[in-house]
Amino acid sequence: MPTQPNQRRELAAFLRSRRERITPDQVGLPPSGRRRTPGLRREELALLAGISATWYTYLEQGRDIRASDQVLGALASALRLDRHERGHLFRLAGHVPAVDIEVPESLAAEVAAVPLLLQPHPAYIIGGNYDVLSHNQAAVDLFPHLTAADGRANFARWTFLEPAARDVLVDWESEARGLLARLRTLAGRHPDDPRYTRLIDELNAGSPEVRAWWPQYDVQDRHGGRKRLRCRERGIVDFAYTAFHLAEQPEQTLVIYSEHQESAE
Repeated sequence: MPTQPNQRRELAAFLRSRRERITPDQVGLPPSGRRRTPGLRREELALLAGISATWYTYLEQGRDIRASDQVLGALASALRLDRHERGHLFRLAGHVPAVDIEVPESLAAEVAAVPLLLQPHPAYIIGGNYDVLSHNQAAVDLFPHLTAADGRANFARWTFLEPAARDVLVDWESEARGLLARLRTLAGRHPDDPRYTRLIDELNAGSPEVRAWWPQYDVQDRHGGRKRLRCRERGIVDFAYTAFHLAEQPEQTLVIYSEHQESAE
């Protein structure tokens, strides 16, 4: 299916960022003296993937050309992409069904009530762009100022632009990097959706870390795990969190927190 100009630019930048992180010795190529840019040259990557160097150059220039599944698979292998990066590459190349620009997300009343039913466990539902669509009081207690004065609650905005986040998230840098990688994955599925572009512009304007990390093109899927959070009255607490995707809206995610319990031996 055809790709939009923004999507082709994203594809070109993603390919370039992944090419530049691989050194010749990692792929068994002999050293070739001083290089003006880091990583592999375009012609070296094309050789490894078994495609024309000119044709690959067109891809990195964002030209309106169609890459087959076979070519994308060869590039993914040559670039040593992991599962998430490979999926991101295929989506940017237009190998998923096109989705129209979305209207603001909404929840059915019975779905929005789920976090309230989970009190006292912190719980919230986030949309694809990390807008907080529903939450309970325990989540607000755990993440202070999550709901901004203007009523806009967004977990990405909170993480990077709310000063309290750096105190609450004990491992702030790794948590923030992971969130930004997941946001990029989701934004790649909606390259022309203004909800994502506005949020990313706001984060870039307000956070030096986003300005430094966004060009690195890290991608990641949403998942559960563990977080160390600093609670106001209890100090540092180890939480486990679980993410559930809503059946009708798979990019909307219910996240539930509970104190991590070591399994009995």
